[in-house]
Amino acid sequence: MSTDKAVNGQPKYINPYLGGVLLGLLILATVFVTGRGIGASGAIKSAVVTTSNTVAPSATQSNAYMGKFVSDDHSPMYTWLVFESLGVLLGGLLSGLIFGRVGKFRTDNGPQITSKKRWILAIIGGALFGLGSQFGRGCTSGAALSGTATFALGGVIVMFGIFGTGYIIAYFFRKLWI
Repeated sequence: MSTDKAVNGQPKYINPYLGGVLLGLLILATVFVTGRGIGASGAIKSAVVTTSNTVAPSATQSNAYMGKFVSDDHSPMYTWLVFESLGVLLGGLLSGLIFGRVGKFRTDNGPQITSKKRWILAIIGGALFGLGSQFGRGCTSGAALSGTATFALGGVIVMFGIFGTGYIIAYFFRKLWI
């Protein structure tokens, strides 16, 4: 694995095939160790419940949804999903350090879109993704990646739905990138 800082002025990333194999091995190890696959939306939920419980404990505990995650025994932040998400952040930082992407802030965008519009669309997309992950009872990594890794029919259906929808939507937004 080369650690060249850049190729043709672009930052270097890990080979996508190697990354896919490593991700697959991570999913298998997670299923073996925890009995379930990976997912990130549970960590976000834990952070939201903890924040809400800190700001308004009585409202959080009386809320039908959030009250289930508040306990006197332990904090909602004491879950392996939080540690998994911290590992993802640290792994991304480590990758950035190894491949020379840390130290300068930049926004990747095509010639037909400004950085400001790119950020606005990214924030809207992230909010919709978070909302959808709560309606769907999990994020794409939990439903699609872990579902297909365990040969669950629902995981395969979700994977086709995610990529199919992505390809359809990309058709309409492609002019912003090329």
